[in-house]
Amino acid sequence: MPDRRTYAPHEQLVAPGRARPELWRLIAGLIAIGVIVMGANMVLYGLVNMLASPEWSAGFTSGTTADGLLVLLASFGFVILGVGIAARLFQHRAPLGIIGPPRLALQQFWRVFRLLLVLGALLLILPPYDMGAPLKENLPPGRWLLLLPLSILALLIQTGAEEVLFRGYVQQALAARFRSALIWMVLPSVLFALGHYLPEEAGANALPIALWSGVFGILMADITARAGTLGPAVALHLFNNMIALLIVSLPDSLSGLSLYMLPYSMADTEHLRVWLAVDFATMFVTWLLARLALRR
Repeated sequence: MPDRRTYAPHEQLVAPGRARPELWRLIAGLIAIGVIVMGANMVLYGLVNMLASPEWSAGFTSGTTADGLLVLLASFGFVILGVGIAARLFQHRAPLGIIGPPRLALQQFWRVFRLLLVLGALLLILPPYDMGAPLKENLPPGRWLLLLPLSILALLIQTGAEEVLFRGYVQQALAARFRSALIWMVLPSVLFALGHYLPEEAGANALPIALWSGVFGILMADITARAGTLGPAVALHLFNNMIALLIVSLPDSLSGLSLYMLPYSMADTEHLRVWLAVDFATMFVTWLLARLALRR
């Protein structure tokens, strides 16, 4: 683990919670967030089932249609709302403080994100890679470009919500209670991994996907502690999900906004694990680039 000086910026995120570091507050806050999110989603799903056609409802639930996935991603705003309410009620802290100083968070977000965009452009112009069967076309390029601003905004809500919850609310509450980085970095990452453990959809790939998510969570915890804001973690998470949901997606679900689809499912061990190996390598490269961007 890096020394405490490396993670000194993390203190500006953690300090507001030190006055009320009791674990019961975190647990009660997570329960409240769960109730708010489930309640809001029940209302949303009820309205969709009541007002929309069965075909639209199915596309919304699975994220396999463009408009359905936009609404589904935007619904992660309920998580942000829940975190804000829980932070105010149980930690008595300003919800915006979970993100860090807004101006600094935005500056760090852009410093990291623009470097990642350069990486993405380089990957596109490099010689093609042999990853098995050719990709399938999904959205027509014209419609994909037309939807791109809304797609990025919806993804920003979704990735921002996950960062606010895991690297924000949970990580900061644990860091206010425990000095050990092993606790406040690893425990939220385990929860993050459990949320991505999908044995019914991924079959034998469920554990490798969850492991990828857990490692990703630890790297996001590290970059958040180095930065003192959620800006870089949101930039990394957004870039990752742009590739996975807007460029090349899996056909099983959440494919409604992608330009291409993989020709095999999430449960295909022969092909998907090759992609997972590439994803692991890309994840570490983007994390190192984010660290480089913060040093400039």
